[in-house]
Amino acid sequence: MISGKKLVISALVLALVQIGFLSWIIAGRAAILRNGKEVLLKIEPVDPRDLLRGDYIILGYEISRLPVKLIANIAAGQTTSDTTPIVVRLKPGADGYWHATTAWFGKAPTPAAADEADIVGQVAPGWTLDPESTIAPQYGIDRFYLPEGQGMAIQNDMRVRPFGVRIALAANGEAQIKALMDGDKTMFEEPLY
Repeated sequence: MISGKKLVISALVLALVQIGFLSWIIAGRAAILRNGKEVLLKIEPVDPRDLLRGDYIILGYEISRLPVKLIANIAAGQTTSDTTPIVVRLKPGADGYWHATTAWFGKAPTPAAADEADIVGQVAPGWTLDPESTIAPQYGIDRFYLPEGQGMAIQNDMRVRPFGVRIALAANGEAQIKALMDGDKTMFEEPLY
């Protein structure tokens, strides 16, 4: 049998491990928001409501539908995608938004230049790699939670004028949403913690 003292010590150690793990996750996200390279992506409206989770908007991006012809390293004879990471190189356009210029399965062969940024996503298996088709990578930045009651109004506004999301990119290409933008105006900014 375990003595009472050992049980208390075990419970304390377990609690410290859990707190440490949660702190590590939060600190990692905050580090990206604080130190990551900022890019602005144009968003497209999608259904904003979930009765169980509250008000949020689901975000679609131009880079969420990539033409297969942008992928520079498709292996000869490969006709469908595997579960694999994809690196998408972004560059700012004349409109102020960042756009995909090229992509690679796995890793980029060269680092991004000073006026470029790489975002890493995940491609599900089974996408056709025909040069005339598109694939849909997931970047982990597809939801933005809003104050209660504001989701539908913003969703309707997104249909009539341009909105964007300012994201922060870590050196490894991991993305975090930093702010929701209505044109040049910051509507909501994510807190670090």
